[in-house]
Amino acid sequence: MSTTKTAAVLASGTANAARLFVAALAFTSAYVGFSAYSNASSATEPAATEPAATEPAATEPAATAVTLSAREAPVTEELAIPVRPGEISLSALTGAGCAKSYVARSVVVNRDSAQGVQYRWRLARWSPAAKAWRTYVTEYDGFAGAARTVEWRPQISGNPGWYRVEVAAEGAETVKSDRFQVSC
Repeated sequence: MSTTKTAAVLASGTANAARLFVAALAFTSAYVGFSAYSNASSATEPAATEPAATEPAATEPAATAVTLSAREAPVTEELAIPVRPGEISLSALTGAGCAKSYVARSVVVNRDSAQGVQYRWRLARWSPAAKAWRTYVTEYDGFAGAARTVEWRPQISGNPGWYRVEVAAEGAETVKSDRFQVSC
């Protein structure tokens, strides 16, 4: 055998080995990824512990019409729910599948109408692992004037759980809605 033929055989063998290695690596990666996905979806719920003061009770039924405002008004399709300072009214809008949209309203009072006031909306989600309310989404806004009815339209997409809406203005206490359950 000549050296050129030997070099050609070694080169083609090395190329085949490299292709085989890459294919095996791709198969292994796919298998590990699929196994991790299967294991994650079959994970069990953590053991129930003594509920904290703000934790949603584990025995509450899944909500179809949920209570959201501080006035104990049910969530409705109606958007003209009157609110007063210190209250949040929340209405559910129709959504397709797991996408849920809401309209939150509150009255923000500006203590110094000569200055503008900033406020923040917060949609918080209950974390059973941390046993605390975690920020899901926020939005900031502001206005000039004495008082204004403010509105926010948060959306929850494919993330069932317990939620609440909060609004906080400069120099005022945070107003929190009752918790509500989103199921899919």
